[in-house]
Amino acid sequence: MHNPKIIEKDPWLKPYQDKIIKRHEHVVRLEENLTGGVPLKDFANGHMFFGVHKPDHNIVFREWAPNASALYLVGEFNGWKEQDDFMFTLKENGVWELIVDGAVIKHQSLYRLSVNWEGGRGDRIPAYAVRVVQDSETNIFSAQFWDPPDPYHRANKSPNLSEQPLLIYEAHIGMATEEQRTGTYNEFREKVLPYISHAGYNAIQLMAIQEHPYYGSFGYHVSNFFAASSRFGTPDDLKKLVDEAHGMGIAVIMDMVHSHAVKNVNEGLAMLDGTEWQYFHSGARREHLAWDSLCFNYGKPEVAHFLLSNCKFWIDEYGFDGFRFDGVTSMLYLDHGLGRSFSSYDNYYDGGQDEDAIAYLTLANKLIHQVKPNAICVAEEMSGMPGLAAPVEDGGMGFDFRLSMGIPDYWIRIIKERQDEQWNTGEIYHELTQKRSEEKTVSYTESHDQALVGDKTIAFRLMDKEMYYCMNKESQSLIIDRGIALHKMIRLITIATAGGGYLNFMGNEFGHPEWIDFPREGNNWSYFYARRQWSLAGNRGLRYHHLGDFDRAMIEIIRKDPGYFTYSQHLIHNNDGDQVMAFTRGSYLFVFNFNPAVSFSDYGIKTTPGRYKLLVNSDREEFGGFARIDDSIEYVTDWNGKVNHPHYLRIYIPNRTALVFEKQKVKSIYNVHQRNQG
Repeated sequence: MHNPKIIEKDPWLKPYQDKIIKRHEHVVRLEENLTGGVPLKDFANGHMFFGVHKPDHNIVFREWAPNASALYLVGEFNGWKEQDDFMFTLKENGVWELIVDGAVIKHQSLYRLSVNWEGGRGDRIPAYAVRVVQDSETNIFSAQFWDPPDPYHRANKSPNLSEQPLLIYEAHIGMATEEQRTGTYNEFREKVLPYISHAGYNAIQLMAIQEHPYYGSFGYHVSNFFAASSRFGTPDDLKKLVDEAHGMGIAVIMDMVHSHAVKNVNEGLAMLDGTEWQYFHSGARREHLAWDSLCFNYGKPEVAHFLLSNCKFWIDEYGFDGFRFDGVTSMLYLDHGLGRSFSSYDNYYDGGQDEDAIAYLTLANKLIHQVKPNAICVAEEMSGMPGLAAPVEDGGMGFDFRLSMGIPDYWIRIIKERQDEQWNTGEIYHELTQKRSEEKTVSYTESHDQALVGDKTIAFRLMDKEMYYCMNKESQSLIIDRGIALHKMIRLITIATAGGGYLNFMGNEFGHPEWIDFPREGNNWSYFYARRQWSLAGNRGLRYHHLGDFDRAMIEIIRKDPGYFTYSQHLIHNNDGDQVMAFTRGSYLFVFNFNPAVSFSDYGIKTTPGRYKLLVNSDREEFGGFARIDDSIEYVTDWNGKVNHPHYLRIYIPNRTALVFEKQKVKSIYNVHQRNQG
């Protein structure tokens, strides 16, 4: 690689060309050292060798434990005691193997490894265990042999979203029930999947799938990387969920946590073979102090093999369509990005980067797309590392998208810190549209992060305690009126300016009240805030459904044009004093009046000549508005007949209202003048 293409698109990277090239060369070397030249998809098969397998009438167990002096299989079948018949044999390179008669261990049998090392021993769960369960009385976790007599077989093909707008519904299985308990895969499939399909989203991002011992970690302190969380159901339940989503044309993305691991010794990888450094760094780099977790050593071949195999496993075994990699910023920097301002390009190439982690992420993206060419890989990354979502061959890391993490922070900031009269439309447009030209981004107003305990959703920030008393349609509240109007506008302008995709966390589309707080000692182990109150959206006597209905209409017009996110937007009008802006994207014209008090009659928007049809009007009564616009009126641009003079679309636009027009295909509209009198 002599001239990385990412530099062609961003000349400010030219001073760092040598470092970008060396970074790419490091990736090439790592791949060669790992694979010996075979394709990554043929190399990343650790899950097919390690763990437990039943190739015939025997069952084979294999584990990598280089520091172990002896390994035993213990479980229900031998009274949880070390026995010679269940003693592993040491093979090469720290690999241990045990072959057991298949009649001895039955489907759903519980087991663990008893690992001996010089000076100690302990029970451990195998690194490649695909099923881990917790005893309800002792709270002890064990691996479970999963070999159902009638395993689930997928019936549907994965949808190809490469030619559709990416519209992601972020969801958590456990809190997707309205009852105060943990929800299940089956309940989600039966009750929530149809809701998501009806809402128009074509992708689901599932959180907390990898097994984690503490429910309140939101799934981000993973213990067993190949095991689907058993608190939600069985592996077959999850497979059926993914398969039925595919049958609805919905892709399923998994939250992938490779940025760190839980510190738990008995449940996780922390000291599987008695050492602290088997999978993780030793010394000061071992612990992530901010997250109270452990940091993988990505430069160690066995660790890279483990994690790459993990990526392939979830695609092959469950049919996932890609991943949202969590905590990427933490992986990229030796200091995890903590305390950095990222105000200069020097911050990305100053020697403080974890080049092994960068190489691993690059290979992970390459592998995933070898296994599933239409896979979707999204990076949760806030530093703005150049090239993150650029192709590997261009000098990038190969993610398909990066999350636009600055957008929700921006919305929170102006809602908290500014009066409505101070909202600057030019600034809003700039903040929502700035991104690197070589990258696609996923925009969002709020994800699960903005709803966690101690924070507030946008709906709750706008309406707060009034939501408890004034969301019924008979109530009169200026606070609720304002909140509903701005909630719709904020979401519409965010999706309208999105750089490649759009994301919403479940329930936020209809203004779900309050916050998220998982059961913990501090709240007396309550599930009250760890659920979704779907009945609020379905109650036609409350105003929540107005927001949900608007969200559905908003999603519908984006899906109407498959190429929507490939078009550039063009700002054609901005008046900070009026707080009115308008921009075009494809055949759509978006007009926003953020003014809290002033409605404008006969407002002129200079645009291309033609007829315009009003598709979406946030002031419609069905969306909780005041019905101040006649939606039946046809709009035609106004022209004074002089050569080279502009055309204007003259409209009535009420305060705190957003309008979406579609330009109609007509041959000529000259000398036609038709106005909306409001």
